[in-house]
Amino acid sequence: MRARSGRVAVALGAALTVLLWAAPASAADYPMPGAVSGDLAAHDPSMLSRDSGYLLMSTGGGIETRTSTDRVRFERDGDAFAEVPDWVYDYNSSGDIWAPDISFHNGRYWLYYAASTFGTNDSAIGLATSTSGDPGTWRDQGIVYATDSGDDHNAIDPNLLVDASGRWWLSFGSFWSGIRMIRIDPDTGHRHDGDRTLYHLANGPAGSDAVEAPAIIRHGDYYYLFVSFGQCCQGTDSTYRVMVGRSTSPTGPYTDRSGTPMLRNGGTEILASHDNVIGPGGQSILRDGDERLLVYHYYDADADGAHTLGINLLEWDQQGWPRVV
Repeated sequence: MRARSGRVAVALGAALTVLLWAAPASAADYPMPGAVSGDLAAHDPSMLSRDSGYLLMSTGGGIETRTSTDRVRFERDGDAFAEVPDWVYDYNSSGDIWAPDISFHNGRYWLYYAASTFGTNDSAIGLATSTSGDPGTWRDQGIVYATDSGDDHNAIDPNLLVDASGRWWLSFGSFWSGIRMIRIDPDTGHRHDGDRTLYHLANGPAGSDAVEAPAIIRHGDYYYLFVSFGQCCQGTDSTYRVMVGRSTSPTGPYTDRSGTPMLRNGGTEILASHDNVIGPGGQSILRDGDERLLVYHYYDADADGAHTLGINLLEWDQQGWPRVV
């Protein structure tokens, strides 16, 4: 990975934007993360590009903020919230918040995030907005969606999608019955009054409910749903891997490369543990000009299992499937 002027550390040439078809990569084929440096202890990273450089939000004793001018070196820039919103303590007694999703629309920065107690679905997704995205400038907009032990799904790991028609959608989910979606009112950032449907997008791998961290993007004629299969947050025992499916509609049905529905345990693997990179996942997708990048965390086996930031370019083959390079 290089800076803005060069961009990608692969000698493929600028013309190679569509790859010839090849069989899905195996773990031995996966590339190493691009070159990054600085403060990299970013869990569940979400990043966007702005005039002054890059803004990265992540989980870590609250919602952490990092900045970079070149997408290579990152500096810690403080916590998003000067004070955690009061409602958070109803879901986490220590006021901890997780899994940020940051985007910019209508002249404002939008930050969705989750509050929960690990291992339960007594959870809520909150929203904050800011005119700058800088630490301490976020204004709480309250709870967007919540679940409890009576529900069959879990309101964490939010991700906002604006579709080709300008409609807003929020996907989320962790374990239980998998990945869900609701429609969002773009004026408020809260649930849309005209569409109260709770959509079901994906289940976990066969024999497990271990799926979380949805991230949806549009590319060409399709919407692509990226998820993490497996277990997070266990250092070098973590088993996260990044899977993808696609659909012509943001609400699904999503299928993998073989045609298996993601609601029937489908998913095409595009990144998994390899070399010293253990449990890559918790991903988001950054659109940076004409490029799409996979932004994720992993556990570094060469650094005593410390979690760290990973960034790789995404490219698409002739059949329209993404590949990590």
